[in-house]
Amino acid sequence: MTEDTTIGVDLAKNVFEVAISHTPGTIAMRRRLKRARFGAFFAEQKPAIVVMEACGSAHYWGREFEKMGHEVILLPPHQVRPYVTRNKTDRCDAAALLEAHRNESILPVPVKCVEAQSILALHRARSGWMQRRTGLLNMTRGFLREYGIFVPVGARQIRLKMEALREEPPQGMPDALRSLLVLVRDELGVLESSIADVDELIRTTPQDPAVKRIMTIPGIGILGASALVATVGDIRRFPSGRRLASYFGLTPREISSGEHRRLGRINKQGNTYVRTLLTHGARAALRFAIKGDAPVDRHREWARSIAERRGYRVATVALANKNARLAWAAWRTGKTFDELVCANA
Repeated sequence: MTEDTTIGVDLAKNVFEVAISHTPGTIAMRRRLKRARFGAFFAEQKPAIVVMEACGSAHYWGREFEKMGHEVILLPPHQVRPYVTRNKTDRCDAAALLEAHRNESILPVPVKCVEAQSILALHRARSGWMQRRTGLLNMTRGFLREYGIFVPVGARQIRLKMEALREEPPQGMPDALRSLLVLVRDELGVLESSIADVDELIRTTPQDPAVKRIMTIPGIGILGASALVATVGDIRRFPSGRRLASYFGLTPREISSGEHRRLGRINKQGNTYVRTLLTHGARAALRFAIKGDAPVDRHREWARSIAERRGYRVATVALANKNARLAWAAWRTGKTFDELVCANA
């Protein structure tokens, strides 16, 4: 086996499919390995290019293979899928990885370090608890609406209403529903406590130096900066700030042909969680800029002018897009927001 050898690996929990190619377009050898034999098999091979999908356990195995001297390439699963011919089997998936690797337009995903994966684990736990909390609040609204009880918008309003109903329940409300509201209230308390704890963990966990520089951008806090840095991994794979904004789905969907160019809404592709954090942060920064509670600079004045011309929501997305570009510049150049603004003044 030479350094030109490419190995396509279809990852799984217990059984791994391996396809080895010495010449592009051909498969010289196939292996179907159990977990106990999988790592030892690669330790026996000479340095090669190992291609895998960026899916569960891919980053762990990527780090292990790099220790063995292999070059690891992780490809986005949705871009590998078109290369699967006919039926979807483990053999076809491994072969599809070899074919997708030959397409230079498919950009690989960097292998994440242990620290980045730990930060992402905190964010995923937080995201799951936030979704569960929102589901409980909406479920409670639906229950109360069936009894003619309508609650204003806001999580705080629901908690206040549940306390009021527990102390002075209206006539006709079954005891079972009162008991249910107590259970929901208790579960909400546990979820909110867990969310607060994981927020504190994110704040106190050692971060990449780029996180502090990105946090100087109005509208990006510790949650947005840490999630962005841990998700991207290596900023050098994005040649411009627009590429980074596009990666998170903050650029317009384009439907163009010939001399006609049409730009629509943002395409909402990429990581939904990071895009949500960037959008929420931009909304908060825009609100403070409009109220005049924040220092006025070219960045905020630009966002405020868009809100006046195009509306609040369009300005929010535009500011999130620009913040993503500024994050790219701060990360690549090592400058803070104030330094970037002064340099472009």
